[in-house]
Amino acid sequence: MLFMIIEKFENADMLPVYRKFRDSGRMLPDGLRYLDSWVEPNFSRCFQLIGRSDDSQSSTKWLIQIFESMVSS
Repeated sequence: MLFMIIEKFENADMLPVYRKFRDSGRMLPDGLRYLDSWVEPNFSRCFQLIGRSDDSQSSTKWLIQIFESMVSS
């Protein structure tokens, strides 16, 4: 199974997100792996393709982490 994460950058400013990846990594649990990503030419959105194993708990845990980090930002 594949997940596509679509991230919208506030004011087309992707630097805060890239700083977070630099400092914390992608925060992917075991069983999930980063496959690819791309950014729109105007820097307003990023698309990330993530692959997962058959362990649905790891993907659920990761999605909760992502949601919590967006809420606390």
